[in-house]
Amino acid sequence: MKNIKSIIQFVVLLSVGILFIYLSLKQVAPYKAQIIDAFKNANYFWVLITLIISFLSHFLRAYRWNFLLAPLGYKTNLFNATAYVLVGYFANYGIPRMGEITRCTLATKYDKVPFDIAFGTVITERIIDFILFLFIFILTLAFQFKELIGLVNEYILFKISLSFSTLSKSPLKIIFIVVGFLGIMALFFILRKKTTQFLKGKFGGFFKGIIQGISSVRKMEKPIQFIVLSIMIWACYFYSLYFCFFALQGTYQLGQKECLTLLLFGTFGVIFSPGGLGAYPFIVGGILLNSFHIDQVSSFALPWLSWSSQFILILFFGVLSLFLLPIYNRKKNVVS
Repeated sequence: MKNIKSIIQFVVLLSVGILFIYLSLKQVAPYKAQIIDAFKNANYFWVLITLIISFLSHFLRAYRWNFLLAPLGYKTNLFNATAYVLVGYFANYGIPRMGEITRCTLATKYDKVPFDIAFGTVITERIIDFILFLFIFILTLAFQFKELIGLVNEYILFKISLSFSTLSKSPLKIIFIVVGFLGIMALFFILRKKTTQFLKGKFGGFFKGIIQGISSVRKMEKPIQFIVLSIMIWACYFYSLYFCFFALQGTYQLGQKECLTLLLFGTFGVIFSPGGLGAYPFIVGGILLNSFHIDQVSSFALPWLSWSSQFILILFFGVLSLFLLPIYNRKKNVVS
């Protein structure tokens, strides 16, 4: 049953990605020859620079992980940790958020870190990442207020208001939503005792392990280094996109303020489909075309150049890591 749900989730998200690809290709169909020329004439020196920076971000994430594991009495080998992160990102191209589970599973297998504790530390990482993401939002608001408000109105507020106006015209939909909400509340009230027993049982122990992993952030011996590493990781994300601007003539003039906006909204694209397939280029390309008034060819080429180079990086090192991990850890008593 679990496998069927995973397959359905993958098919749905992949379909979303394919839909975005179709919409992107439909928009630029008349510019096919110019787009091919843009990729041929791109300065791939800058693409190589972005790949080096991206790999550094993955290495720093692996290095930072031990700052969370150490207070709990566990440690991952730095080679292993980097491989876990790379394989995890590779897994995300299949099913979003599968990477976290994959990384923790590998840490349990090769470094004997309990899965629940490892998963708790990864949740902590995600909380820290979300805080830094909010910081990027504030920076973008400060430097790109006019553009950001325009994008929010166009892509979020307008669509929300449109949904509510459609909903107000259909009282039956409102009744269904209210009844559904009340039904969920009633079900929770009826099953509250069974839920409590479930949390106290085997799952309770697993849940406590996760909480223990999350609480590791309070026990860190070097919080300043952890904060610096976290900032460096997001700086790598920023500059891996920023230096990609220089690869194309049409985006060479874009600056760091524009990069903030693209990084902010591009992050949402990764949520909508596996690894951002289709969604990331569609969102970033739309902002380049409509907000920054970049020509149609460059607006299509830049996000696809950025996304595809990152995909190739993860594909190569993710698969390589899968092969090297058993070899590197052959002398260990591996947990099955």
